[in-house]
Amino acid sequence: MTKEIKTEITINVNPEKVWEILINQKEYTNWNPFIKKLEGKLKVGERLKVIIQPENSSKMTFKPIVLAYESYKILKWKGKFLIDGLFDGTHIFELIDNKNGTTNFKQSEVFDGILVRFFNLDNTKKGFEKMNNELKKRCEK
Repeated sequence: MTKEIKTEITINVNPEKVWEILINQKEYTNWNPFIKKLEGKLKVGERLKVIIQPENSSKMTFKPIVLAYESYKILKWKGKFLIDGLFDGTHIFELIDNKNGTTNFKQSEVFDGILVRFFNLDNTKKGFEKMNNELKKRCEK
């Protein structure tokens, strides 16, 4: 079974500015209400440590592998719960240059595995939306 969350927001700055804030891992605690911590090298094949906290939920720690990293365009990783196929998530941050000084920031995740059907992802989607809004505020100030 597969479930997907897709969110998008227009940020009134260029992709370079959005990217600069998105990849500044040390600052996440100062603005990011969803991803509480992001540690590790942002490089394809590297393992990260990601701590998230969806609304009304406990913190969760994942150790995903970076699948794609292209400056000013995309950051993608895949994590799993215990073993492959149980509850896997592929998370994508994508920046689209609107060529007018604005950026479409897309955040999505595809969940698959035998446990996916038992999870309500509403709080996770709210977390994505809150993060997107806070990223917009930080970029535009």
